[in-house]
Amino acid sequence: MKCPAGHESAATDYCDICGEAMDPAASMDPAASGDSVATATESPDASAGATGVPTEGDPPCPNCGIPNPPEALFCENCGYDHTTGAMPRREDPAGSTAPDTNTSPALAKAWVAEVWIDPQWYAAQESPDPLPSPGLPAVVVLKHTSLLIGRTSVSRGITPDIDCGNDNGVSRRHAQLTTDGTRWFVEDLQSSNGTFVGDATGTPPTSPIAIGRKVEVAEDARIYVGSWTRIVLREALDGEV
Repeated sequence: MKCPAGHESAATDYCDICGEAMDPAASMDPAASGDSVATATESPDASAGATGVPTEGDPPCPNCGIPNPPEALFCENCGYDHTTGAMPRREDPAGSTAPDTNTSPALAKAWVAEVWIDPQWYAAQESPDPLPSPGLPAVVVLKHTSLLIGRTSVSRGITPDIDCGNDNGVSRRHAQLTTDGTRWFVEDLQSSNGTFVGDATGTPPTSPIAIGRKVEVAEDARIYVGSWTRIVLREALDGEV
């Protein structure tokens, strides 16, 4: 189906190319749509029972929005802890079975990226998406000298090194991180909503970096992308790698 900007997308929620919200009605056959709605209305309970998903009346997870049974301790979809309010940590464990498709040289020093949900940045973006509950950052181990920031797309074969998860304001291929071994640089890859670099004070920047131009990321600087994502680069601590 096509997104509002005219891109062909295999995903039906947000465009694989630019991240725009899809409009299912734009590519749906009205007659077929009516039949589908009628069928669904006739037997809603049968559909829910067949899939085994939580019922529509269950409260949504504060992080991902998927309905969770009231007695659930953790969200089965994202791992959110309902008892403590802690966000899931998307760490890259040593025993991970996910293939490493990055072919750039390996880092000489161990670095990590802290991926935060930033309410202050979210407030400045006027996003229509609800803000997930802030908590501990996702700690992503950085293994290479060139790293992609974005969101996973199975249909396009995109597996970013720093996956911004359910932040739909982040493009699939949003920005590129590179290092010369001493300094880090970020480059916007023609993203839909821009890439921003702010200083250590935490005040959200208002102007995006120029597309296609590498900008140095100073020590303790913050990279802002999407609707709520803030990324901080630092050397890894003992036990993090």
